[in-house]
Amino acid sequence: MTLLPIGLGGTELVAWRLDQAVHAPTWDSGEGAYRVGGRWNSKGVRAVYCSLDPATAILEVAVHKGFRSLDTVAHIMTAAVIGDAGDVHVLDPGSVPNPNWLRPGIPGAGQQAFGDDLLQRHRFVAIPSAVSSHSWNLIFLAGSGTGPYALKFQEAFALDTRLHPPAA
Repeated sequence: MTLLPIGLGGTELVAWRLDQAVHAPTWDSGEGAYRVGGRWNSKGVRAVYCSLDPATAILEVAVHKGFRSLDTVAHIMTAAVIGDAGDVHVLDPGSVPNPNWLRPGIPGAGQQAFGDDLLQRHRFVAIPSAVSSHSWNLIFLAGSGTGPYALKFQEAFALDTRLHPPAA
């Protein structure tokens, strides 16, 4: 059953992440971000990228890999509960020095340094998604230990096949 967000009567703040099945056991390691950097972290920083709803988590992966990969390579959807919503710093889009950082595109060094600083100062950071500007991502540093978040479940992901139709 789909969990209701807190705003609709749910009781938990849930972070969602979609990974290839082979990487699912280490979903919160920040390994990919560590190796190559990300939109809000420099290379060498173990940032873990999640979304605040499962649909955005799917889109965040699809924008990089495409629906074909989500249809043909096994993926796992992870749900993790944030222990205290008060630990989440919500980034005010108006406080971002460069509004282009909130749009799709290749991140620059300034954007990554800004994100590194946010991650050093806050346990969790909620940032608008570049894929869907009305959706939110949640980012945190790997190694936060148990307590700030807990794994709720992991389940096999099944893409709606209409998103990867046969060639005409």
